[in-house]
Amino acid sequence: MSDDTTRNGAKRWLTGVFSDPIAKSLIENSHLTKIQLETFLIDVLAGKTLRKKLTYEKKAKFRLIPSGVSRGAFNRTLAQARGNIIKSIYTLILLGYLGILDTPNLEPYIEIANRIQSYTVAYSEAWKSKKTSEEQVRVLHMLQNEIEKTIKQLSQPKEMRRKT
Repeated sequence: MSDDTTRNGAKRWLTGVFSDPIAKSLIENSHLTKIQLETFLIDVLAGKTLRKKLTYEKKAKFRLIPSGVSRGAFNRTLAQARGNIIKSIYTLILLGYLGILDTPNLEPYIEIANRIQSYTVAYSEAWKSKKTSEEQVRVLHMLQNEIEKTIKQLSQPKEMRRKT
């Protein structure tokens, strides 16, 4: 597979991620900027799916902006993304340690994560079948709307109040 084919495939996938309504909602409420997430996903994608190791200079060309970015800019953004991800994980661990994010408080977030997983599987199966019924489309759309609504509710500050 040529570098151009690989790069174009990665760009199509990234464009799909950033146009997905559920992903958009999650990104807006995450601790990552869109650029940091894009850079991190390129790094992960290159590491997991390609048979050969890509240099950071080549990874920088996978960015969605037509001109790509310099290797240095890619590396700085990747470092910021990784730092933000690590800080987010430590924040969750800290809240659990302090008893703020115990099981009852965490339950709605686990539930939405499970619903998103179910949606992803259903969407993938519908896409693979290439013959999607109106009923499948209706159910997927309903699931998508429900997930988006729940994410918006869970992202409200009042949801983080301690429940007793």
